[in-house]
Amino acid sequence: MRTLVTGARGKVGVAAVDALVRAGHDVTATDLAPPSFDRSAPYVSADLTNAGDVYALVGGFSEGEGPKAGRYDVVVHAAAIPAPGRHAPATVFTNNIGALFNVVEACVRWGVPRLVNISSETATGFHFAERPAYPEYLPLDEEHPCAPQDPYGLSKVFGEQLCDAAVRRSDLKVLSLRPTWVQNDASYRPNLGPIIDDPTAPSLTGWSYVDADDLGDAIVLAAESDVPGHEVLYIAAADTVGGRDLHETWRAVYPDAPTELRPVKRKDASGIDCSKAERLLGWRPTRSWRDKF
Repeated sequence: MRTLVTGARGKVGVAAVDALVRAGHDVTATDLAPPSFDRSAPYVSADLTNAGDVYALVGGFSEGEGPKAGRYDVVVHAAAIPAPGRHAPATVFTNNIGALFNVVEACVRWGVPRLVNISSETATGFHFAERPAYPEYLPLDEEHPCAPQDPYGLSKVFGEQLCDAAVRRSDLKVLSLRPTWVQNDASYRPNLGPIIDDPTAPSLTGWSYVDADDLGDAIVLAAESDVPGHEVLYIAAADTVGGRDLHETWRAVYPDAPTELRPVKRKDASGIDCSKAERLLGWRPTRSWRDKF
């Protein structure tokens, strides 16, 4: 399939491009600036907050060839300012929601069959909260309410609502993936090492994370899926960072939290339940922090 990946310079975008190329897809990568690494796919620069750029891009523009006949079979939208704090709140929100709006609109108008929207675990609102917020229950699943306080999480919730609207008015099929804390070879030790060493380290999503290559595999399955409408799926590793006992550690670190601790199949089960992704896509995580330490 002809597949477009936005945000191709980022951690998720790189994993998506590599996984899709390995799976045999005809991939075009895009971001604001050219990548600083060897590319595994043709690349074109585009500003996704510019509707004209996006309309031309999704219509089939490709590096060195100009517009192509036909359209993409799949668009994987991974582009975003990845967190609040390094940009003004208005910049984070308007960039993320504006870019996704333009991508969704272009997919609808060009008749793209499938959009894979990279959402985020932060949609629930526990991360980056200015006032205390705790999960109603753990492990989290897609039925948990979303109540973000910050511009990043809010942009992800509104983005999922954009996708809901798109499938109501068109034949576009959308899968919104909510990956938890994404790790690759370069980030495992600096990010997870201190948490593994500190049994009191907090984590409001139950010490969850996901390997970038496992996420790449999920993106491939989502791109190839025939699931109708718009579905939201969590993507996380099977275990907790450091192999913590989820229930025991939560009670120790958050003794006053009103969180219901639901049964799990293993003591070190992730704070995020990915059974929906397994049911709809056949996806299961196969990688762990244990492979890197």
